[in-house]
Amino acid sequence: MSDDGTTKTGASRRALMIGAVGASAVLSIRPALAQTAGSVLACEIPVPDPARAGSHIAADGATVTAGTPGSFAPPTRAFKGEEVKRALAGSQQLPGTTADANRAYLNYIRRLQRGQGGFTCFASLQMPRG
Repeated sequence: MSDDGTTKTGASRRALMIGAVGASAVLSIRPALAQTAGSVLACEIPVPDPARAGSHIAADGATVTAGTPGSFAPPTRAFKGEEVKRALAGSQQLPGTTADANRAYLNYIRRLQRGQGGFTCFASLQMPRG
């Protein structure tokens, strides 16, 4: 027996049980992270957000009234996180956009702030995946 009244075998069993719990936690966390990464790519960013519906997007990404010279009408649908991630990386344009509209929409997305539709999706795209 050891000084604390346990046997060597009891201490070993306890260590094995703790190790087993740790291993199961790792196994259950990894699929959750993969699922989270998948949901991030499937999230949507409306341009503009619903509170600014009907607004157009200026070249600098600001929302402006419809008909403002040099502005772009909103896209017909929200962009998926995966589409935005690729466009921000420069590997492709947002679907259905011209080069100028693509730049304006990406500028709008970069300017999103907490409380605006699409902000959480955009913020999650910025998180490193590991």
